[in-house]
Amino acid sequence: MSDVSAPSEITAVERAGHWQSAAHRKRLRRRYAADRRLRFLGLGAIGLAIGLLGILIASLAYTGYLAFAQTRVELEFYIDPALVKSDDVRAGNFRSITRQALLAHFPEVTNRRQQTQLAKLLSPGAEWIVRDRVVAHPELVGNTIKMLVPVADPYDQLNKGLIRRDGPEPQRRLDDEAIGWFDKLDQAGLIHTTFAFELFVNADSRFPEMAGLAGAIAGSFMTLLVCLLLSFPFGIAAAVYLEEFAPKNRLTALIEVNINNLAAVPSIVFGLLGLAVFLGFFGLPRSAPLVGGMVLALMTLPTIIIATRATLKSVPPSIREAALGIGASKHQVILHHVLPLAMPGIMTATIIGLAQALGETAPLLLIGMNAFIPSLDSVGLLEPATALPTQIYSWADSPERGFVTRTSAAILVLLGFLVVMNAAAIYLRQKFERTWS
Repeated sequence: MSDVSAPSEITAVERAGHWQSAAHRKRLRRRYAADRRLRFLGLGAIGLAIGLLGILIASLAYTGYLAFAQTRVELEFYIDPALVKSDDVRAGNFRSITRQALLAHFPEVTNRRQQTQLAKLLSPGAEWIVRDRVVAHPELVGNTIKMLVPVADPYDQLNKGLIRRDGPEPQRRLDDEAIGWFDKLDQAGLIHTTFAFELFVNADSRFPEMAGLAGAIAGSFMTLLVCLLLSFPFGIAAAVYLEEFAPKNRLTALIEVNINNLAAVPSIVFGLLGLAVFLGFFGLPRSAPLVGGMVLALMTLPTIIIATRATLKSVPPSIREAALGIGASKHQVILHHVLPLAMPGIMTATIIGLAQALGETAPLLLIGMNAFIPSLDSVGLLEPATALPTQIYSWADSPERGFVTRTSAAILVLLGFLVVMNAAAIYLRQKFERTWS
């Protein structure tokens, strides 16, 4: 018996010596060092990504926060009955009314050329603001009203410190005389900096101080609504059929491969498809939210189908077997048991797909959804419209300096919508998601 057990005892001793050898300890140290390097590389990659994202957001905030403030001047406007008729307020000469209100603070300016230059201190939209106030209250004709109206973009930038006061006068947007006029109003306490509500309630404008995102927000909302109404039911129906009913053959395998490939196709290809099919073949109106929603629905469908199929697979087979065991039909199992359990994941995938569609620019540009929308009176599914990404593209291409801050502010608004949509997706997933043991 001792002869039989001896080799195993010797082998155990040798093995113990091997694990405690210097060579093994050296290999173990290298292994632990490799693990630490891998961990540090992962943490470094995460830190780099967070840092770059922070730099992006910080640069946008640094450039765009000034667009959320608007410089205004407080003036007293006398609604002269000779210039504004009570029976036809809209046809009144509000340009003269606004000029007179401003010139009242500069009695020393008597030269016509100087008066014309001084009138440029006010935004061209100031007269329309006064007109809208009087149209809403016709009883103001013949009275004096005190209002805050926006100044022109150069003076707004002067107040925000974006225009230098020193340097050679010919190289500055405002000469010393114009700066002196603004300073006189400021010293009189008539210059105020308030929140730029125009950024959210106004439509687009050629003047930066009057340009807003209301038209783009309305266009994006209608476009996403069309996208949701098309992609959500068709995406779920396609996923349910492929996962639950379709036979496993070469045809379905080919369909699945193409769906996966479509999810990786660049968005500009879908724009070309919409341009050729919806506009060229069917003759639908250009720049319409209906066409934009249909193009974005085509782009969102593969994402919803893939995510829905993955969610359906996560439902345990025992749920199906139990429902079939008590006499439920195939479609009853799907509609009453599987889909309700998979709906949180489906809703999350849909919201993420819509968030992706909200930020797409290339397909909307190809179908011409970058129309100039000066008012919200003609907003509709078949009317020319714009969207937030295309509005940002248009402002970024504008030569006016004031649109630089407007562009960054619009990007921040778009990022805000994306954050809200992704936060809603995370909330729905955490609130309704079930885990299966």
